[in-house]
Amino acid sequence: MDNSFEKITSFQKMKPLFKSGMTIMYGGFGGIGTPPGLIDVILDSGAEDLHLIGNDTGFPDIGIGKVVCAERVKSIITSHIGSNPVAGQFMTSGKLAVEFSPQGILAERIRAGGVGIPAILSDIGTENSFVANQKPRCKLHDAEYLIETALSADISIVHAKQADPFGNLIYDKSARNTNPLVAMAGKMTIAEVEEIVPLGSLDPDEIVTPGVFVNYIVQSEGVNWQWVWE
Repeated sequence: MDNSFEKITSFQKMKPLFKSGMTIMYGGFGGIGTPPGLIDVILDSGAEDLHLIGNDTGFPDIGIGKVVCAERVKSIITSHIGSNPVAGQFMTSGKLAVEFSPQGILAERIRAGGVGIPAILSDIGTENSFVANQKPRCKLHDAEYLIETALSADISIVHAKQADPFGNLIYDKSARNTNPLVAMAGKMTIAEVEEIVPLGSLDPDEIVTPGVFVNYIVQSEGVNWQWVWE
């Protein structure tokens, strides 16, 4: 974008971006760090048969769990679904296809997708048929590894504490969790932020996600950002 201020937009303008059948990656851990306003946009968009990638399925009424419980999701790659019993019911009934990936491996697969590495090698689960699940294998230095493919998405959604108009992001303590990795791995990344601050306000040493990874910034509801247009 020639003008960085074009990154700042509204929830309403984001709705047409979400399409049925697309892959959406999201930050968050148990709903913390998952962008609540963008979750509502996904629901309002009417998109269904979605493929999700994220740490967990939130709770039935918190985070990505709201999308899962609305039966909008066809499949998910995640580390666990234990905090959302509805997701478990959908999995056992065949409504939801679930690929489990150990949390650290999931994070590394997302990182690989963000930096352009096609796959990583892991010795976790080589002797466990549930984890291996017919994944390709290779040998390196007389040891056997699973080939874990990198993960990327059509759209990544993240939640941050602060952003400037360039899209540089700062996160709030543990709400940072997987958000920096997720922000890198989307063909398009939308950041919902608590506060948009003027250019130059962020300490460069505190910026976690550079604006080059962020396509759009959406202000969380209830915060005044009138200065942006002044």
